[in-house]
Amino acid sequence: MLFETALSAFVALFVIIDPVGNAPIFVALTEGTDRKFRRIMAIKGPVVAMLIMSTFAWFGSDLLGFLGIGMSAFKIAGGLMLAVIAFEMVFEKRNKRKSENAEKLTKVTDPDDISVCPIAIPLLAGPGSIATVMLLMGKYQNDLSSQLLVVGALAAVLLCCVILYLLADLLERFIGQTVGNIITRILGIILSALSVQFVTDGLKEIFIS
Repeated sequence: MLFETALSAFVALFVIIDPVGNAPIFVALTEGTDRKFRRIMAIKGPVVAMLIMSTFAWFGSDLLGFLGIGMSAFKIAGGLMLAVIAFEMVFEKRNKRKSENAEKLTKVTDPDDISVCPIAIPLLAGPGSIATVMLLMGKYQNDLSSQLLVVGALAAVLLCCVILYLLADLLERFIGQTVGNIITRILGIILSALSVQFVTDGLKEIFIS
């Protein structure tokens, strides 16, 4: 049961954060910089994203409660938002949009440090990933061990980001654009199914209560 919880959380977060799709964007953002700078950004960006998403994971439900938003309503809204992201992934719109947004953000931030923006926000800790981690934590709101596994799964996904960022140049040459597009589409299909599940769970909670 715990293994299934950890695996499902890892898959969900891996799909929405999309370390493979973000790797070429990282290469573009750090183009022309030396290896030391890339290594620092590759580590610092995911660490900042971990801090941001962990905060929302543990305290996001309290924020929703303060605003008078029920978890069932958040599940439906989050599921619909993930469905839109899944659509963009399947039809190859998301990576293009993320690249354009990253370029715009880079122009107005400190060129010596892109770890916080745009790497951590919005590439890693974007609305979709924040909503996903909050939904997963809400799913196991009365089970501390499962919640710890969700946070552990988040850390594992962001560790994958660090590894892929460090190997981004090699990865881009190895898998190529075509294989990368295939992977993104497959992840998009998985995410669409996950989004339907969140909406279904939210509707069930509303009608049962």
